[in-house]
Amino acid sequence: MIVGIGQDSHRFDFENTEKKLILGGVIFDDAPPLEGNSDADVILHSITNAISGVTCVNILGPVSDDLCLNKGIKDSKVYLKEALKHLNGRRILHLSISIECLIPKITPKIPEIRKSLSELLCIPENSIGITATTGEGLTSFGQGKGIQVFSCITVE
Repeated sequence: MIVGIGQDSHRFDFENTEKKLILGGVIFDDAPPLEGNSDADVILHSITNAISGVTCVNILGPVSDDLCLNKGIKDSKVYLKEALKHLNGRRILHLSISIECLIPKITPKIPEIRKSLSELLCIPENSIGITATTGEGLTSFGQGKGIQVFSCITVE
């Protein structure tokens, strides 16, 4: 068994009216988008980093920069799929995600996020735990300035 931990955070882009907020591959219409060169899906970025923690191949950085900046691929699902290639036959058994933000409200969309992640990772929905907190407003994320996500994967 191997455990990988990933983290990512992005601030909101309150000026951008064209971009949508996407979390775990799910569109949220009730909040501003996140800043970033890509779609800034902070959940998928955190999971990608957790996989990199297992494979020792950093995807977010040189690989995602090439895909995004040179090839125009802004969909974070592509970065996650790139990370999955490096598992070399190892299998994700469980994923746990902790999300910190004031907005949007995460809990109503947890089933939809779990379904999306289940399809992307080819694991059962009941192997994906998602929690959300405002952190009592102690950080910029809990104060509504952005979103932070921690992910922990268990791989065999």
